[in-house]
Formats: sequence, structure tokens, C-alpha cells
Amino acid sequence: MERPRRVSKLVHVGSVAVGGGSPISVQSMTTSKTHDVEKTLKEIAGLVEAGADIVRVAVPRPEDADALHEIVAGATVPIVADIHFNHKYALKAIKAKVAKVRLNPGNIGKHEWEAEVLEAAKDAGIPIRIGVNSGSLEKDILDKYGYPQPEALYESAMRHVDICNACDFDDVIISVKHSDVYYMIQAYKLLADRTHYPLHLGVTESGSLSTGTIKSAIGIGALLAEGIGDTIRVSLAADSVHEVEAGHQILKSLRLGRPGVNIIACPTCGRLTGDLFSIVQEVEEAVKKRKFDKDLNVALMGCAVNGPGEAAGADLGVSLGRGRAHLFKKGVILRTVPEDEIVSAVIQAIEEW
Repeated sequence: MERPRRVSKLVHVGSVAVGGGSPISVQSMTTSKTHDVEKTLKEIAGLVEAGADIVRVAVPRPEDADALHEIVAGATVPIVADIHFNHKYALKAIKAKVAKVRLNPGNIGKHEWEAEVLEAAKDAGIPIRIGVNSGSLEKDILDKYGYPQPEALYESAMRHVDICNACDFDDVIISVKHSDVYYMIQAYKLLADRTHYPLHLGVTESGSLSTGTIKSAIGIGALLAEGIGDTIRVSLAADSVHEVEAGHQILKSLRLGRPGVNIIACPTCGRLTGDLFSIVQEVEEAVKKRKFDKDLNVALMGCAVNGPGEAAGADLGVSLGRGRAHLFKKGVILRTVPEDEIVSAVIQAIEEW
């Protein structure tokens, strides 16, 4: 069944196409101080290794803006400059040839300053993300709604779309991030219904690795399932590599994104007849390490109730018995494997696929 996708404008962020039916890209943001070029480039390299398509860096100080030339030159993926408060940093970022500039409508300042940035971006062929955030809305909009309602985020975004239109600037990506998952979903739906711009999805300030991943999977996943969204960032109070891993897992769960091995495992119960926990963990770690470029569903099942059916329905699978397991390929039992050889048998079967 083909999944419907919202039609949006195509915008190029460096070498990465966003919108226009392009594959959904995964972003993250560095936690290092951007002026520490060596440390920042090392973090960017780690994010690229994890699968990041685009990386954003913070530019809160003049020395961060001055470091962007080196950051852009040393990175292997498009770099986005994250700008708040000072539009001059955005102008420096554009001169440094970043792939995109994120502006926060709530704190960028005077409209003429924003127009100056837009004119420079237009001349340089660099897109702008209008990055609305529930925690930093314009005062008049917050006063009007009393709380960052979805309509408030939408109004903020459209106010700045109007400024872009007045400057004849249309290379725009929009985000309306909220820490409340339900409000976040509704805000993006308003944009999806009423604009043609590509959307950058995310739940802001989502929390720790555990809670933040759950909130992000719900918010981002709900929208992607309806065909809404062109690029994503999972925001976590954790190592930024986890953001990339979670982003790809969200895409994989919806059969979106780049090829990869999808692990299916039963929740386990008192019927479990072997050490399925260790088997699942070892297989997932091996798959992650080897980065298999194959679209496969691999089912690791723990008993005879759902095990044979689920394993048989996957591309590859095992169904545990007492001290052994049946190894399936496309519904056909290949052989019986001793429990201590299950992990190596599954990995070998993936390699030989």
C-alpha cells in the first residue's frame, strides 16, 4: 500500500533535498561550543557516522559566527547556523556559506533586520528555516492567545512568511515546535493544510533519552504517518548521536527513510522458553555495528504461540523452543539452530540475503 505524502515545495539544503517528495532527512544539533572548531567537527563526524543528513550548530556569540568558515569547510554534511537575537550573526553565517540559516521569529528583532538577512540569503542561494518555538513566541502573539496554542505558533510562522513574501524570498522551511505533543501535532497540521512549504518536524524540549524518544516518536510519527513532514530532528537531553539513531528508528518503523534491518521481537511472557532478551540485544547491536544496507524484517520470537507465524511472515526469523530455534526464511524453515548459535546464524543469514 503506497503511503500518501503531502506535496511541498522543493528546497535544497546544500546537497540534501528537502520537500518536493524527496526522502525524509534526519537532522541533529551539536552540543559543543561552536568556536571550539576541533571539538565541533569531531562531534559532527560522529553524527555523520550515526547517519545524520544535516547538522545544525549554535551561534550565540561572535566567536561562534567567526568559526563557521572552518566548520563548513571541515564538515562532510550541510551545516545549518542556528541564530537567535542577533541578525548580524546570520549575515556572517551566510558569508561563511552555511547550507541554511535558522531564524527564531520570537527573538530575531526588527523586521528590517530580518529583511536584510533574507536579501543576503537570496543573493547567496541559501534557504531559511522559520523556526517557531513554543518557549519563545513574540510577546504580542503570546498576549493574544494567553498560551502557546497551535494557532499561536501558526500565526507566528505566517507573520514571517509574509515578510519573506514581501522580500520576494521563497526558499523557506518551517517548523512549529512545541513541548506539548498534542499541540505540536495540531500546529503542524495547520501549516500542512494552509501552506506549500516543506516542514521540519520536532517536539521541542522533549526530555531525556527515554521520555524524549517516546514523545518524539508519537509527535513526529503521527505526522509522518499522515504524510506530513520533510525533515526531522529528535530533540533529546542526551548525547546527540542518540537523536540520529532515534530519528532513523522512527522512519524505519514507518517504512520510510533509507534501507535498514527492522528487528521484530515479541514482548515475552511466562511462555518464553529461552534467553530472548540477550538474543535480541546482541542481534540489534550487531546490526547497528555492521550498518546493513538491506531492507529486511527480522523476527526474533520466544515461543510457539505467535513465534512460528511471526517468524514465517518476516523475511528472516527465529522461533525459540527448548534450547534451540527454527530459523525461517520467507516462511520456510531452513534449519534448527542451537540456542547458543542463534545470533551468529541470524547475522549470517542477513549477510547472505
